[in-house]
Amino acid sequence: MTLLKGMAVGISIAAPVGPIALLCLRRSLTDGRLVGFVSGLGAAVADTLCGAVAAFGLSALVGEMERLKLWLQAGGGVFMLMLGGHFLRTRPVKADLSPSHARNLGVAFGSTLLLTLANPMTLLSFLGVAATLGPEAMGTTRWTAGEFVLGVLAGSSLWWLLWSGVAGRFRHQIGPQTLCWINRVAGGGLAIFGAVQLLRLLLGAG
Repeated sequence: MTLLKGMAVGISIAAPVGPIALLCLRRSLTDGRLVGFVSGLGAAVADTLCGAVAAFGLSALVGEMERLKLWLQAGGGVFMLMLGGHFLRTRPVKADLSPSHARNLGVAFGSTLLLTLANPMTLLSFLGVAATLGPEAMGTTRWTAGEFVLGVLAGSSLWWLLWSGVAGRFRHQIGPQTLCWINRVAGGGLAIFGAVQLLRLLLGAG
């Protein structure tokens, strides 16, 4: 039961459409569903780490995240702006997963992992879940807490598998002009997310 609760939480945290969803959509359509899924897997691992913090009550790590909150938000905002600008300037080209292209899997995984961890809302979402459901929902022992964390990983990974799979299915039916528009939408969306995050920081500091 704890495992299923973790899966439900993992799906609910991953499902809202945000910068990671746009990034995975774009990569699934231009680079293939494997690259899109690996991108989502990076976010799933980040979700799992935050779920572990909430489940095991790692208050010291929460405090450290709070101290680094501004730097994390600023870094994430700048990264999204740069990535969005790159997508807006780049003409997408469908690529096969050749051995040379496979190197991009590490970049795909690492970029979404860092981008998700750079968003303090990810950890705050899990802390909100902990406050709402109560600590017993995430397990009362280390074993059941581990089940919850494993469930988060499974649920989040399952969501990104479905997201990238559906997007990748239509990859070969989309022409170059449509890909360009998808690139613009994804790039513009990421840039907006980054600008909003930086604007909030500036308004909060003012």
